[in-house]
Amino acid sequence: MTTAYPPPPARGRDRTTLWGVLGIVVGLICCGILGIVFGYLSIRDARRYGQSPVLGYLAIVFGVINIIGGAILRLTGNYPFWNND
Repeated sequence: MTTAYPPPPARGRDRTTLWGVLGIVVGLICCGILGIVFGYLSIRDARRYGQSPVLGYLAIVFGVINIIGGAILRLTGNYPFWNND
């Protein structure tokens, strides 16, 4: 019987967690687009190194929520950083 082993992880630094946490924090606090970009980088590294991509997916979701929430606040005139004089 032949046992199939998973392929060895790629060489280099595994930044899956770094990108995921950065994406979540940035996506929640300030910039949804950067949250989505960091989420994508986290998912890419997770696939490359055989890690879980959950942090990347969360970063993308929070980035999208930030973008949609900001758009709703702008459309209703309740965006706190706009001067409505």
